[in-house]
Amino acid sequence: MKHLVVYAHPSPESLNHAILETTVEALKNNGHEVTVRDLYALQFQPVLKPEDTEAMKAGHTPIDIKTEQNFISEADAITFIYPIWWTGLPAILKGYIDRVFSYGFAYSVGPEGIIKLLKGKQGFIINTHGTPSEVYDEIGMTAGLKVTSDTGILDFVGIEPVGHLLFGSIGYVDDAAYKGMLQEVRTTISSVFA
Repeated sequence: MKHLVVYAHPSPESLNHAILETTVEALKNNGHEVTVRDLYALQFQPVLKPEDTEAMKAGHTPIDIKTEQNFISEADAITFIYPIWWTGLPAILKGYIDRVFSYGFAYSVGPEGIIKLLKGKQGFIINTHGTPSEVYDEIGMTAGLKVTSDTGILDFVGIEPVGHLLFGSIGYVDDAAYKGMLQEVRTTISSVFA
């Protein structure tokens, strides 16, 4: 299986980076071909500009967008790894979605409504956040994040959501807790993408 990992965190010392390494290792151990797109390392330009839209309408997709679309087209599964900032996606990843999941590539519209153009792919999401998970669960934020990402992004374009891990209290727990999180990532990825 060809697996694309889209990663968005600026620090190589972060838990997110350890999650990335753990995910890639688990996938490779299961025989998957893995491609990582580290948006910060790529210095991905996240702002959807009027000239981008005009170029795509004219059938001339800008090369940076087309490159990412090619990786998505070739993938059987896509895993997104990113922190939750201000209860949402980091700007660089939001911009990736805005620019890469474009009309005519990821979705279209017909007489019957939305046409999902990325059917046949699986999607998995791993998030971290500083707020305790219990608090996010209690106020409905965990459910809200899953609906926004799993339904509002993945399912909207036809990608089947097959899992979503959220880890809270980042920055406030001990090493044993972080090791437990990485073990959960390893076990879950190995099981979902056996």
